[in-house]
Amino acid sequence: MDDLKAGGIAVIDFGSQYTQLIARRIRELGVYAEVYAHHSDASQMNQHRPAGYVLSGGPSSVYEADAPQLPPFLLDAERPILGICYGMQLLTAAQGGAVAAASEREYGPAVIRHEPISPLFDGLDAELQVWMSHGDRIEALPAGYRALAASDNSPLAAIGDLERDRYGLQFHPEVRHSPRGQAILGNFLFRICRCQPVWSAATFIEDAVERIRAQVGDERVLLALSGGVDSAVAGALIHRAIGERLTCIFVDHGLLRQGEAEQVLQVFRHEQNMKLIAVNAVEEFLTALAGVTEPEAKRKIIGRLFVERFAEEARKLRGIRFLAQGTIYPDVIESAAAGASAKTIKSHHNVGGLPADLRFELVEPLRDCFKDEVRKIGEALGLPESIIWRQPFPGPGLAIRCLGELSWGRLEKLRAADAIFTSELAAAGLLRRGTAQSFAVLLPVKSVGVMGDKRSYEEALVLRSVTSEDFMTADWARLPYDLLAKVSARIVNEVPGINRVAYDITSKPPGTIEWE
Repeated sequence: MDDLKAGGIAVIDFGSQYTQLIARRIRELGVYAEVYAHHSDASQMNQHRPAGYVLSGGPSSVYEADAPQLPPFLLDAERPILGICYGMQLLTAAQGGAVAAASEREYGPAVIRHEPISPLFDGLDAELQVWMSHGDRIEALPAGYRALAASDNSPLAAIGDLERDRYGLQFHPEVRHSPRGQAILGNFLFRICRCQPVWSAATFIEDAVERIRAQVGDERVLLALSGGVDSAVAGALIHRAIGERLTCIFVDHGLLRQGEAEQVLQVFRHEQNMKLIAVNAVEEFLTALAGVTEPEAKRKIIGRLFVERFAEEARKLRGIRFLAQGTIYPDVIESAAAGASAKTIKSHHNVGGLPADLRFELVEPLRDCFKDEVRKIGEALGLPESIIWRQPFPGPGLAIRCLGELSWGRLEKLRAADAIFTSELAAAGLLRRGTAQSFAVLLPVKSVGVMGDKRSYEEALVLRSVTSEDFMTADWARLPYDLLAKVSARIVNEVPGINRVAYDITSKPPGTIEWE
């Protein structure tokens, strides 16, 4: 792994909502990128011998007393630097330039014009559409810098010290609203930093298999398999490395979507030939959740019972030293951002809080990967599309999409409606490419209807479908009316107990993607 990471990029986080996206965009170009908090020390940021640094944006103003500062060692590092938005302003202020509040803030699309004097804009049109999001501007450049691009409101939309390979962008090249932003990042990586595109699913798998074997040796590994993408890919990767010395435990709590429990058994036990222990705990979970309506209470009950059932099965197995988890890189970043000294593990997703008599060493083969990379690795490992491209799903499952009190009947009702919605989206070609996440929510609300010339008084269902780049923000998907009409008609005709279907048109923010 060190060989794949060496010569990559250190992304320094100053609080931008787009920091993870910067790292993802760099990795999409085949170069490893790792995110570091701005207060990390030099040894951390330089642990993989980065070829350059990217400074993220952020909500602060550099002239505020408590604003995050530029790590002092960066200016002595003699490696290329690219500052984005706040990162550009910070780079300017740290080298003697001046930054002040702009008379007009600039949010949204803009057109910049650049001079062909810098490798940063090599091969690009003289005018480029970009995405701005800033309230400050540079008033005076530091010594050695020059203007590289301007917009109507930003005479210094891009700046650079071409001798020392230090650059700043007032706009955000990492977002899709900057159509040529990826080309700009590519120029920084390959023309300025001289990076090599060695980060790929194939090279990752080869390296990860070697690392797993080196860590585990001849020991056995235990994995909690949920059927979700992360644990599935982690399982396939570890299975490739150590074969039947991997044992998976699948706890069926009755809160999965239609057909998922059966699919987990089919794919992993029969198609992938993994050693899989299946635990039917549906009655236990539903009994514990009876009468519970508050979502956080549901989460805690589900997390506690899952750990208990997993631990019960784990105790039956002897001689297992390692526990595998599907931890991925956003989990690691969020834990670091929260200032935790150890990894924060979601109790409903990974196996946190195991009893003291079950002490394992962790194997986390995907902890360096983003979700889109996990999917590519899964494809390269030969997992079926139905697993790899499964819709995002919360750890507590349908318990937080079936609002109010849970019962097997209500869960079955929701499963059937959700399956109709996603199948019609798939048939229309919108499940994978047109939307980011789509699902149904059953409300504890009844409404009057007319069905078969008779009055009905049944539950209401909400359809939710969003588009999103990174799931930190999301917009409601503008699905065709004819498609929504077809889904609604099928649900009220085919799913007993639902007589009204609504469509959620709330974006995130102010809403969240899930309802609970």
